[in-house]
Amino acid sequence: MSDTNVPPGRSAAAEEPFFQALLTPHRSLGRTGFMILMGALLFGWTVTGIFMISRGAWPVFGFFGLDVLALYIAFRLNYRAARAREEVSVSRTALDILKVAPSGKSVFHRFNPFWTQFSVSRHDEIGITRMAVQAQGRNVTIGSFLNPDDRESFAVAFARALARAKAR
Repeated sequence: MSDTNVPPGRSAAAEEPFFQALLTPHRSLGRTGFMILMGALLFGWTVTGIFMISRGAWPVFGFFGLDVLALYIAFRLNYRAARAREEVSVSRTALDILKVAPSGKSVFHRFNPFWTQFSVSRHDEIGITRMAVQAQGRNVTIGSFLNPDDRESFAVAFARALARAKAR
């Protein structure tokens, strides 16, 4: 019985990824926290609005409402941006990077790990500022939305996996 997905002359073990990572942006405020925040803002808007209307300062009610609406829109855009992700996998024969934009559009990159170079740019105070995979005249940035600690841990694990792929 043969595996039809494996090209002739290659074993299934060589095609099996030994490193896989799903990179996603971190968001500290979850759905429940967002609902609580918006509820508190709406309550504050209502109480302040009623007080201001009773004092004859009715325009404050509308302008404060615009602030609440602007915060709602900003959070919704932030949550939309959080739908971005990158899937990175390394096997003996392939380095695959799937980048998915918040809109759902995806771009797939495949490299031969033997010809791939992993570059990391660092800043003395911040740490890693940029990570990229370079090969075959292409340069693909990865993990740009990660925080510095996550970039550091990913860079160590990914560099180790790439070295493992090249050593076999």
